[in-house]
Amino acid sequence: MKFPALSFPAIRLPALPKPLKLPAALRPGFTRAEWIFSLKAFAAAMLAVFLASWAGQPRPFWALMTAYIVAHPMAGAVRSKGVFRVIGTLVGGVAAVLMVPGLANAPELLSLALALWVAGCLVLSLRDRTPRAYAFMLAGYTAALIGFPAVDTPLTLFDTAVARLEEIGLGVLSATLVHSLVLPNSLTGSVLGLLDRTLGDTRAWLADIAARRDGGADRRRVAGDISQLRVLSTHIPFDTSHLRWTAGAVHAMQDHVAALTPLLAGVEDRLRALEAQGGMPDDVRALLDRIDPWLTLPANQAEAQWPALRAQLDALTGADARDRLAGDPWARLLRVALAERLGALLDGWLHCVQLRADIDRGLRGAPMPSRAAPAPSGPKLHLDLGMALWSGAAALIAILVCCAFWILTGWPMGAAAAMMAAIFCCFFAAMDDPVPAINGFLAWTLWSMPFGALYVLVLLPLVRDMWTLMAVCAPVFLVVGAFIGRPATVGAALPFLFGVIGTLVMHDTAQADLTSFLNSMSGQLTGVFVAARVTRLMRSVGADWSARRIQRATWRELDDLARLPRSAGRGQAYLLRMLDRITLLAPRVAQSGGSVPGVPTDDALRDLRIGADLVALQGVRSRLPALAQGPLPPLLNALGDWLRARIDGRPEALDAPPPSLLERLDEALAGLIAAYAGSGDLPAEAHPAAGALLGLRRSLFPDAPPPALPAGIQDKDKDKEARP
Repeated sequence: MKFPALSFPAIRLPALPKPLKLPAALRPGFTRAEWIFSLKAFAAAMLAVFLASWAGQPRPFWALMTAYIVAHPMAGAVRSKGVFRVIGTLVGGVAAVLMVPGLANAPELLSLALALWVAGCLVLSLRDRTPRAYAFMLAGYTAALIGFPAVDTPLTLFDTAVARLEEIGLGVLSATLVHSLVLPNSLTGSVLGLLDRTLGDTRAWLADIAARRDGGADRRRVAGDISQLRVLSTHIPFDTSHLRWTAGAVHAMQDHVAALTPLLAGVEDRLRALEAQGGMPDDVRALLDRIDPWLTLPANQAEAQWPALRAQLDALTGADARDRLAGDPWARLLRVALAERLGALLDGWLHCVQLRADIDRGLRGAPMPSRAAPAPSGPKLHLDLGMALWSGAAALIAILVCCAFWILTGWPMGAAAAMMAAIFCCFFAAMDDPVPAINGFLAWTLWSMPFGALYVLVLLPLVRDMWTLMAVCAPVFLVVGAFIGRPATVGAALPFLFGVIGTLVMHDTAQADLTSFLNSMSGQLTGVFVAARVTRLMRSVGADWSARRIQRATWRELDDLARLPRSAGRGQAYLLRMLDRITLLAPRVAQSGGSVPGVPTDDALRDLRIGADLVALQGVRSRLPALAQGPLPPLLNALGDWLRARIDGRPEALDAPPPSLLERLDEALAGLIAAYAGSGDLPAEAHPAAGALLGLRRSLFPDAPPPALPAGIQDKDKDKEARP
């Protein structure tokens, strides 16, 4: 029997929405290193919560959070962060114990005292700009974390502070053990890679100079490499390998490489000036051709060939060169300046490769040779006390706003708001505009709320032992931990995970119910909101504003170098700070579209060269009385006046220097040559002054024609033959 064919009307299904494409950084597909980091961080966190529970700590999840806070792919960084965190927690706990009991009956004074403490510690942390700053910052907001919740129960404050220190210590201990013993990742590869890259960029710059190529890219990389290396090397004493024994050599090498930068720029400028005088001289070209292969030699071979190279360098200003250029004092002065800078450059390069060889020997366990190195007098990184104070003021106001609302309304969650305001004003204070970062942190914290609610209301009540806790936490913690190990996503993964762990703390206090969860989250979100709003009103600045401020700091320091005779000892510190400023300026100028009003767009190394030349002049003025008592003081005063006009923002000073400054420079050069007119040639003690004066002239007036210098320096023998 056949059934009749049935026909149905066509049914059109609605089109399915296109699958949401995550940004590449948020897609899974983790690397082996990211999974290893996540597994180690999770193991350390579980060990921390186990030890805290076994020891009877009131809030074991604080230990778990600490294990994630100090987690880092590098074992040395974990250990250093752990040490700084314990120190900061101890200092903050002591501050809270000293302040809260005595001021518990005066909430307004207590709020002011805690807010001032947080602000003061924040200022100190911003004055450091190394990983050590973490200890200052933590000392500030730890006092808020301990002090504000204990306002109503001051008698329990000491126990709370001790318990928090113990929990933090257990978290640090667990993270240190796991990251140091289980597949430890040493800093050696990162530090040596950065050292070799810095040397390679420096060698490439010098090779570009020898081949007369543009080395702009190499210049920018060298400055950035030096600043990155200085921050990374803070962790070296805590490393798990032999690298920690080489910390002194690494720091010395940083300073030597930094000292090469103005020398490279000076040599490049002097070669350009020589070429403009009628082409590159043959003996100079032959010397450059010999330098290029010498730069690639290992330390022992470079030492062996150095005497011959030094002799060829001295020949640039020898008797033959003096005879050929007897009637051209400017060309002879260019040679003197080139030989002086090039000799210092090659000698500094030799020291760098020797230190690099010492580091290799130290990594193999050999004893490190002692090398005396003068310590720079002053900070090595650019520090902005004004912005540090202003950031502290913003934190002070944000905390006081939360405290005022708390006191006036009696809101139970006011303590949470004040705590979060303190934390968020500290976390992002180093940024030009912290508000986007605070808002991003807040957004990912909001995304974590459903997961936190799931844990605290559903999953944690089912936990009976450590194994079930590990099983409950593993799915979320392992995946988010892998994102933390990925540099592109750490800024989103950390707030998400901290939001989840922050709700787990409620389980420690037996407040794991919906009402307590919502109240706690509302207090935290209020504090973050107040921190963002106050920061927006008081603290947020643009990249162009910061660039102008950094540039004015450079001009102020140059003014000091010009006016203070005792500034010669500050040369190395100024050099390091100036390289750091170049690194800070470059991204801000790029962010502002490539130009910033008030910040000259010419070569960023010009101020570096000017500072090095000023330091050289101040260093030799006591040995050259004819120069120091004659044309040098008017020159330095005129240079200081021009710099002061730039600091004040006068439009005419932001362009070319005044012609009167060129006249002062030419008078100083002429005076230096005239002082030794009867001696046959400039003596060795006058070479640094000649090089510095010529360098200032080339830096400030690169297109000016050669000056009219006295041709009084002649060969002694020829002078005798000319006499009757």
